[in-house]
This record gives sequence, C-alpha cells and structure tokens, in this order.
Amino acid sequence: MDMIEQLSLAGLVPVIKVDDAADAVPLCKAMLKGGLPVAEITFRTAAAPEAIASVRQSLPECILGAGTVLTIEQVKAAVAAGAAYILTPGFNPKIVGYCVEHGITIIPGCACPGDIEGALEFGLKLVKIFPAEVLGGVKFLKALSGPYPQMNYLPTGGVNEQNLIDYLAFPKVKAVGGSWMVPGDAVKAKDWDTITAQTRRAINKMLGLELAHIGIYNADAKTAEEGARMLSLITGMEIKDGAKAAFVGDDFEMMKSPKADVLGHIAISTTDLARAKWHLEKRGFSFEEPIVNYEGKTTAVYLKQRVCGFALHLLQK
Repeated sequence: MDMIEQLSLAGLVPVIKVDDAADAVPLCKAMLKGGLPVAEITFRTAAAPEAIASVRQSLPECILGAGTVLTIEQVKAAVAAGAAYILTPGFNPKIVGYCVEHGITIIPGCACPGDIEGALEFGLKLVKIFPAEVLGGVKFLKALSGPYPQMNYLPTGGVNEQNLIDYLAFPKVKAVGGSWMVPGDAVKAKDWDTITAQTRRAINKMLGLELAHIGIYNADAKTAEEGARMLSLITGMEIKDGAKAAFVGDDFEMMKSPKADVLGHIAISTTDLARAKWHLEKRGFSFEEPIVNYEGKTTAVYLKQRVCGFALHLLQK
C-alpha cells in the first residue's frame, strides 16, 4: 500500500505546529489514543526536524509527514529526520521536481488551474488545495474536476469538523487536513486529553458509524413472520416480506432460516466502507471477505468478532 492510499484510508491529516520538539511525541501519542496514526508536522518552527525525528523513533506506526516545506534543504532535513511524505503550501516546481526525482512522496499545494497542470506534468495524482475554503470549497474542487478528472485532492485551510463531511463526500477528495484536532492552546497547555477527545470526535464524524438494522435468525419462516408481526404491532412499522426475510420498517430483519452458531447480525452503516474497515483494523478488529454486488462494488463486510452471539457487519450508506 503506497503512502497516498494510506492517507486516503486515514481520511484525516492533522496539521501540527510545535514550538518545543519535546511536545511532539506526547502529542502524537494523544492522537494515536484517539484513533489516528497520522501527523503532519509543519516547518513553521525551527523545532520541526527534531520533532519529526523523535516521533519517528518513538512511534514508528505513525504515518508521519512534513508540512509547510518551502525549500529543497527543508525536504532533505525532513526526510533525514524520518518524514515519509512532504506537503508544500504552494506549487514550487523545484521542490516537486526534486521529490519526484528522488522517489519522495510529494503533495504540493495548488490554488489554480495552472498549478494543477504543473502537478500533472510531474505525473502527480494528488495535490493539496490551499486555502480551500477561501478558494471556494467543494464548489471549487468540483469545478476543477471538469477539466482535470484525473486529479485528486487533499483540501486544507478552513476545513473543520463542521464541513469535513461535505469535502469527503466528493469522490475526488481523498483526505482532508486541518489543525482543529490539535488546537494550539491545548498543545501549549500540554492538554493531551483534549487532543485525544478532539481526534476521536473527528474520526467518529468522518466515519458516521450508526446502527442500520438488527437481523434475527429464526427456526423457520413461520417463526420469522410471527416475530415480524409482533414487532410491527409494537413499533407501528410496516412489514416488507421477502423470500429470505421479513423486514419490519428498516430496523429489523427477521430471517426465515437459522444460521449455525449465531443468533443474528447487527448492521452498522458508514459513510465510507473501506475507510471504516481500515480504522477498525487499527483498533484490533479483523474482517471476513467483503460482500460484492453485481456491479463489482463492495456493499458490506463482516467482522470476525461477535457480540453476545450476534455477528457484526459494516454497511455502506
């Protein structure tokens, strides 16, 4: 899996500014505790190289990048310290050319069609859009995608918990970046619990995990239909009968046959199946082979773990 694919699955790239390199490891540990193994440490302070080196040594699982890189010398310093990818605020052909020549993942900042064309000349498939909100937000990205359908985007600048879903809903947006998960006052106060909470809240918002329905396996069709009628009387939901199951509204699926060693299933919907699977794997869960529909699209995937005799599966919204 290449670096861009990993960032896409992570979905969030927190932008970090540290004045004291000693804060970098506890800060990244706080984000890891919140569920996000990603960091972009910016070269906005002289502490950046030391901060990157300390995180790389202490937290090798962190997908660590260097941001606000303005010179080739900074690229060299960032890579030497352990950064796995480089982000620039603008499109600098010299920096991009150096990174491409040396096999360094580079995500340059772009703000206009000319920048996009420059990135395409170097064979890039992902660029940062900065400052995204000032430039027009999602509408701007959709406009760019007309003449440049092959390009993908990582918007930063004005992206926050309130609008990140709007950005990520656009298929050309592979991830979003921002500093709202790591507010400067919390870093200065060494308030790592706040950063953990902010990170966890951002991930939950992005994944949109929520109960879709509960499936119950029954001994036979008659038992399933009786159960469906009872639930319908209680809830007022209509019954939609099918060959294999009777749905009560959209909330209960009464299966008409039993399944060995399982009482039923709990379906949890998500805004992005692949991304949710990746994040849950980071939390220690494992998965069966995905369910693919006739169009070749993955629509659901079962976890190997069970809860009180119930199977669990993720469902694409």
